[in-house]
Amino acid sequence: MAAIINYPIRDTWEQILQRPTQSVEAIEAVVNTVFLAVKQDGDSAIARYTKQFDKVELDSIVVSQKEIDDATAAVSEDLKTAIQQAKSNIEVFHNAQKTTKVDVETQPGVRCWQEKRPIENVGLYIPGGTAPLFSTVLMLAVPAKIAGCKNIVLCSPPNAEGSIANEILYTAALCGITTILKVGGIQAIAGLTFGTSSIPKVSKLFGPGNQYVTVAKQLATKYGVAIDMPAGPSELLIMADKNANPAFVASDLLSQAEHGVDSQVILVSTDEKMLLDTAIEVQLQTQDLNRKSIIEQALENMKLILVESNQEAVDLINFYGPEHYIISTDNNSFYIDHVINAGSVFIGKYTPESAGDYASGTNHTLPTNGYAKAYSGVNLDSFLKNITFQEITKEGLSTIGNTIELMAEAEGLMAHKNAVSIRLKSIGDESE
Repeated sequence: MAAIINYPIRDTWEQILQRPTQSVEAIEAVVNTVFLAVKQDGDSAIARYTKQFDKVELDSIVVSQKEIDDATAAVSEDLKTAIQQAKSNIEVFHNAQKTTKVDVETQPGVRCWQEKRPIENVGLYIPGGTAPLFSTVLMLAVPAKIAGCKNIVLCSPPNAEGSIANEILYTAALCGITTILKVGGIQAIAGLTFGTSSIPKVSKLFGPGNQYVTVAKQLATKYGVAIDMPAGPSELLIMADKNANPAFVASDLLSQAEHGVDSQVILVSTDEKMLLDTAIEVQLQTQDLNRKSIIEQALENMKLILVESNQEAVDLINFYGPEHYIISTDNNSFYIDHVINAGSVFIGKYTPESAGDYASGTNHTLPTNGYAKAYSGVNLDSFLKNITFQEITKEGLSTIGNTIELMAEAEGLMAHKNAVSIRLKSIGDESE
């Protein structure tokens, strides 16, 4: 059982809350090697690394319509119904994020407005590995479709049989995704970055992955491809006081620990008994779970932290910036009001983090590793660009022109000034 960290002083928070991830330096060399090979050799490099990392040789990485049809037939009707309900809730929430055009006259004759346009070419990365995340297809494909992205490419690693999970293919087809490729890991990100004969080049990459995928996405930005955010191993922080249910709290900690051995779960409390009771529940519940070996390794990184006050708790939580944050206290409103850094927040005893992972409607593609301090989770705007427009009349330029001339001249940019001056002279000549 993890030892309780009692009343840690602020100077120790960084060390205590360190994530169990490898350094970028330890991963970057491998990622660079794969990127350069894919840039140079295209599909042959993709095939080579798929054989090396996924242990499978493929005749084609393109998923055929027959594969999609067979996968659809193989998914149970009950699961299809569940996926469709989740899709509906996700659509409702993301449709609600649409905003109207901003249109304003900043001064007479000077009109500025902002409109949103979809990113044309996007790549969706869906992890496979120990748990094929078909739920992530919903989280990425639904807002991409609502936004109106023209070309949507989905990549997911093949299994040992050279296939993508039936549930992933069914969900992709349900969302209207037609370009599906059997390629994963670093090589998938590299393929989407540079483009190959089989993999279209995209403008922006979306989706979570392991540490290698996270570093690959960051490297892709050096080659002019945007990313949603750095999203690596999953993490959860729970704030629970004496009024929380230890069994509920333990179940949430375990739900995140089962993602992978490098997942991190943290429980913060103002009540020592809550920490002890939850730790016992974690041990009991672990015994009955199918991913016990993964969970036990992840639990080696579990932290149980006792703090003196609600204020100290929120300070520590914002310092950490959790991907997932559960609040289960008798003063939830205090914690809600003081949220500064978090990917997604779950409030109350009956709001398991699993709801956000699957079906409540919010997006589960969230910033990890402290990036919640600067990044938002995926949302509708992630697939849109805000483009500004402006239109100035003669009268408008007559009133704003001198301001522009003075500022341009002060910066020493006389061509900028002249672009205004030449127009003002024309306006003056016309009025004579």
